[in-house]
Amino acid sequence: MDKQITSLVQESWGKVMPIAEAAGKLFYQKLFEEDPSLRPLFKGNMEEQSRKLMTMIGAAVAKLDDLDMLVPILQQLGKRHRGYGVLPHHYQTVATALIKTLREGLGESFTPKIKDAWVSVYGVMADVMISSAKT
Repeated sequence: MDKQITSLVQESWGKVMPIAEAAGKLFYQKLFEEDPSLRPLFKGNMEEQSRKLMTMIGAAVAKLDDLDMLVPILQQLGKRHRGYGVLPHHYQTVATALIKTLREGLGESFTPKIKDAWVSVYGVMADVMISSAKT
């Protein structure tokens, strides 16, 4: 993965961490606004789900420099998400909700370059997860 893209994503994620709890809640709000039919896929405590999401994204962002470690984790996540009822087209909905969350959470520091970096990184991650869910 391109070092500049990785760096932009990692630096911007560093700015999200202090607001991670609010960002997690905002993400799910945006997700369910985008596609209310996804709400039934989430059966547990949404605060806990939000924390898990923020932890997972943080771990993935931290491993962007080590794809040999990250790819197998993403493959397992893809398979697990298939079991939850996640379909390939849901990944685009997640992308939209993520970008909206980052835009709102980061404000003016969410530049077009940072947006493009996140779109690129998420696209690669989603492709790995979708491919592994098919097997």
